[in-house]
Amino acid sequence: MSLSEDLVMDRQRIALTVNGSKIQVEIDSRTTLAELLREELGLTGTKIGCNRGECGSCTVILDGDSVYSCTVLAVEAAGKEVFTIEGLKGDGEKLHPIQEAFIEHDALQCGYCTPGMIMSVKALLDRNIHPTEDNCRNAIAGNLCRCGAYPNIVKATLAAARKMSQQKSDV
Repeated sequence: MSLSEDLVMDRQRIALTVNGSKIQVEIDSRTTLAELLREELGLTGTKIGCNRGECGSCTVILDGDSVYSCTVLAVEAAGKEVFTIEGLKGDGEKLHPIQEAFIEHDALQCGYCTPGMIMSVKALLDRNIHPTEDNCRNAIAGNLCRCGAYPNIVKATLAAARKMSQQKSDV
């Protein structure tokens, strides 16, 4: 068997949960989580910018932590829960409070970094519903926004936190 035949045959079947749905897929063991999401599952909200873990546009939530999906092999996500920007929509047509806050506070311009930013913010608010400005800045520190919307992203994060906190107390 030649080396190229070994590489072609190196496929694995994995099971994982994506946005609440259990899936099974057979992939090349070298496939990144970003590639799996975009190319195999059609979840193109996860952007691939640098493909080196430097820009954050591919950020998703993996078992509760925000990760650069371009640096995680899909096989490493086997048995885990992945949450992407598409998962925020839920069953209805209403936007998630984080998405609403990004719009209300002009926290996006070109929009390329927005899915990754929102996923980083969601991971923060999932573990800390009352963040400080510093918490917000730290949560998005690994996400690059070439348009410079950082101040408005922090404002949007704090506004979303207030709204989400209010919604929790109303329940």
